[in-house]
Amino acid sequence: MVNSYGIFFSITANHLCSFTNTTPTTTTSTTALLHHSSSLKFHYKRSFGSSSSLLGPVTRNQAIQSDSYSQTSELASIIWDNLGFDPISTDYMYTMKCSEEGGFSDGGLQPFQSIHLVPSACVLNYGQAIIEDLKAYKKQDDSILLFRPEEYGLCMRIGADRLCMPAPTIEQFVEAVKVTVLANRRWIPPPDKGFLHIRPLLMGSGAVLSVKSAPEFTFLIYVTPVGNYFVEGRKPINLVVENEFHRATRGGVGNVKAISNYASILKAQAAAKANGFSDVLFLDSVHSRYLEEVSTANIFIVKDKAISTPVLGGTIQPSITRKSIIDIARSQGLQIEERLMSIEELFDADEVFCAGDSVCLLPVGSITYLDKRVSYKERGTSAVLQQLYLALTGIQMGLTEDKMGWTVVLK
Repeated sequence: MVNSYGIFFSITANHLCSFTNTTPTTTTSTTALLHHSSSLKFHYKRSFGSSSSLLGPVTRNQAIQSDSYSQTSELASIIWDNLGFDPISTDYMYTMKCSEEGGFSDGGLQPFQSIHLVPSACVLNYGQAIIEDLKAYKKQDDSILLFRPEEYGLCMRIGADRLCMPAPTIEQFVEAVKVTVLANRRWIPPPDKGFLHIRPLLMGSGAVLSVKSAPEFTFLIYVTPVGNYFVEGRKPINLVVENEFHRATRGGVGNVKAISNYASILKAQAAAKANGFSDVLFLDSVHSRYLEEVSTANIFIVKDKAISTPVLGGTIQPSITRKSIIDIARSQGLQIEERLMSIEELFDADEVFCAGDSVCLLPVGSITYLDKRVSYKERGTSAVLQQLYLALTGIQMGLTEDKMGWTVVLK
């Protein structure tokens, strides 16, 4: 339903679609919201229908009938071995709204489709929004593993507070992730073929004109199957140090996943890729000497088997992958420290690698700074990276025992 502000999603509890009958109880022609309740459990084991065929109210019989069709249509065209990191439309997304005064409630699934926002929506005019990035892996027994969803829920709450937004509770966040993943389980790549990328988004969807917080907020989650983040796959990437533009400044929002952080790096990133580099490594904005992070990942260096990563100081994203690598390294008895790291340390390192919630762990093959280039391929070692990579992905994919208690199993 479109309200007086032109916002989609304004579907009240009285217009929820029921699955207890073959005919939906709603009398509105608006796309039905699939409310999260026990009546929805029937489709958790198998999701159904294409995004194009689910633009109206969906009954239980229609959903089951459409399953056989969709199993041989969208999925038949996917070559799991060739997955990249581009969006693929799946079956469902999750939405939940709240006003400026109230909390989030009455969230639920609805068919994946475009959303409608009024032109004066705060997110469109002033960028009031944050994102997170989670993963779901499928195991050989067809169960699903989520990686540290509570931590991501906490990150969203921290980011929301920084941008003056209310946020779902951690319990609401985790439950919404579970519901969305289960409803789209047929889109999870087979074991060792990729993962289901989960994108929670919290935005100020209400209308404003002056610079202020939105009067209404929307929380949504969509998912898409993905493979490797970079076109190089798991091969070492080549970075260039950015000497003009900066990713974040002290007192800004560089330590949360505000959407404005990513728009500001595009110019430097585009220039780097035009010159044959994979991505950009940014320096601090005060001295232009200390390492901060790659566009969407943290940086680690290894020297004599000792690991170092830039200390968090309000300008660096404290990714859950970064946190996990630090915990794993310490649990394995490896020396690891968080500290200020100068650009000169790159040229003496034995290994350099990136760690991020989307990229996982990737080796760095070379780094170029001004007229100097250092190649780590020639140094012929990635032993520490390989040890950490196997430990992290072993837990994420369910290949090793999760002694950390980080994974959540969905059946």
